[in-house]
Amino acid sequence: MNIIDLDNQTNETINIYILEQIAQSLTTRKIELIITDNETIQELNREYRAKDTATDVLSFPIDLNIPSMPLGSIVISFDFVKEKSTIFKHTLEDELSLLFIHGLLHLLGYDHEVDSGEMRSREKNIIETFSLPASLIVRTEEY
Repeated sequence: MNIIDLDNQTNETINIYILEQIAQSLTTRKIELIITDNETIQELNREYRAKDTATDVLSFPIDLNIPSMPLGSIVISFDFVKEKSTIFKHTLEDELSLLFIHGLLHLLGYDHEVDSGEMRSREKNIIETFSLPASLIVRTEEY
């Protein structure tokens, strides 16, 4: 059963196979995944977070705990995916997976800005479970 509803706003081919596996390991609720560009994600970041900069990933949870309702939306900038995969020397799919994990944990209620390391710890476990590169952990520990 697919739980990811993909809205690919780019010309890139997006393989969501591993994203489906990751999602299904954490939830049974549907997730909208929007893949876009820096310009669009900057507009969303400005409108919803009052930050006028592009970012890698945004999460918009639906705060109704009704099984038939989607968990929320994750928006990922493919421009960031390409940039970070080059910087950290891993595949586009790996980078997309790392950002998806981060966004999904936010949908599930984790918040690294206010918790005591729970989100980073959960990210690390998921990254290890799916044999993904640890670059996300390195990045988040620098903040």
